[in-house]
Amino acid sequence: MPDPHPARQCFDIDWYDWEPYEQATLLFIIEEQKVLLIHKLTGLGKGKINGPGGRLEAGETPLQAAVREVEEELLVTPIAPEARGRLRFQFTGGYSLECFVFSSTEYTGVPTETHEARPEWFAQDALPLERMWADDKYWLPQMVDGAAWFEGEFIFDDDTMLDHQLAFDGA
Repeated sequence: MPDPHPARQCFDIDWYDWEPYEQATLLFIIEEQKVLLIHKLTGLGKGKINGPGGRLEAGETPLQAAVREVEEELLVTPIAPEARGRLRFQFTGGYSLECFVFSSTEYTGVPTETHEARPEWFAQDALPLERMWADDKYWLPQMVDGAAWFEGEFIFDDDTMLDHQLAFDGA
């Protein structure tokens, strides 16, 4: 049952005790000043451009899930992915999601369209932020430019971001 008084600002939530409904991953392949993104064809974010990723399955670590999702969505295997950040999303309808963000500079295979995603390379300085989730513009450019670690919390009402807070450690 949805909360009758949903959070609309980050300070409305005790993020220390916050528990996500689901956990998911994003994994960005970055190569020669380009970023491999996907046109999402199914599920949460359908119609948007995003990084490959998805929900953790029972018994998986975030890293295992990130690699599996890239393999399923693009038919490539990232090599030596690095943990880059953690994002927490609270939706006013009650859904909540914790997302672990990874990047890799190497992979095997050829990025291939699947029923879930259509791959496309974008220049690192020309990311299609207007076609992505609203939060991406606050952290994705810094991540691809080398930010060592970041954490963020975001409040969404459907596709509309209501509030956010974000912290970066190094660059």
